[in-house]
Amino acid sequence: MHPKSNIHMQQEEITLQTLTNNEAINVGYSDDDIVIVDSIQQFAVVSEAHVSMTAIAICTSGRVQGQLNGQIIEVKQNQVAVIPANTVITDLMVSPDFNIKAMFFTHQILQSFLHEKMNIWNEVMYIQRLHVISLNDEDIRFYTHFYDMLGLCYEKAPDMPFRTDVIQSLVRCAMLGLCGAMQQQLNNDVRQPSDTKAASGHFQRFLDLLHTTKVKHRTVESYACELCISPKYLSVICKKYSGKTANEWITEHVMEDIRYYLRQTDLSIKQVSDQLGFPNSSFFSKYVREHFGVTPLQLRQG
Repeated sequence: MHPKSNIHMQQEEITLQTLTNNEAINVGYSDDDIVIVDSIQQFAVVSEAHVSMTAIAICTSGRVQGQLNGQIIEVKQNQVAVIPANTVITDLMVSPDFNIKAMFFTHQILQSFLHEKMNIWNEVMYIQRLHVISLNDEDIRFYTHFYDMLGLCYEKAPDMPFRTDVIQSLVRCAMLGLCGAMQQQLNNDVRQPSDTKAASGHFQRFLDLLHTTKVKHRTVESYACELCISPKYLSVICKKYSGKTANEWITEHVMEDIRYYLRQTDLSIKQVSDQLGFPNSSFFSKYVREHFGVTPLQLRQG
């Protein structure tokens, strides 16, 4: 394997914009929430990369080794690296025949794709920290056909009717398939130390509450009370296992519910406001403008 050179290299921020604007990266498809690239060798020439989006990389040949937020991982042919958002990648080494395909997602589209399966994703990513998923022969055949289908969509003109919807539907299918592989590996490879089970159990129950509670727009204190722990302890374990505060988790889920109800239902704005537990439509509109930068009506129409 060839170690990366860190002489005169700068930390690189890997975002949707840098991916789509970088001529050295072969982008097959991109929209506001997804970028799909055919080669990720570009990562091998930076000393340190901050990946601000969720990344899924399938190694098609060779192998790569590096550290994700200080955790050493190695990815070989027919394995998938799953990289959470806001991860720092360092100490990259790649084999001469290294090649992977990769997809990058915003948090919003990831939640939209997985929805009720996010509990599996969170368990794997933040509690067990299983960042390398092995594919069996059936998985490989599935993803081979998946990329073939994507390729057919790439070849069609950008103004193909419903092109974005078709591609996003395909990607969602692939993500659900990956969640199945994650669940299987989780069952076979649980390695959580016993002394962390209590804390991680509280964190998982907090995530479960976020997934199952109809009214998510609540205070950290409210969730902590339901878990029978202090708000400070809830914040500590959220930061420990995910790098995000409890309030950030709550806000992300509230925003996803807002996006879903405004874009996927015919409920009036007042009905959505009531459904999500806001005290009134005025407060709801202010919340949407603060977090989305647009009014509820503009979000619905956009």
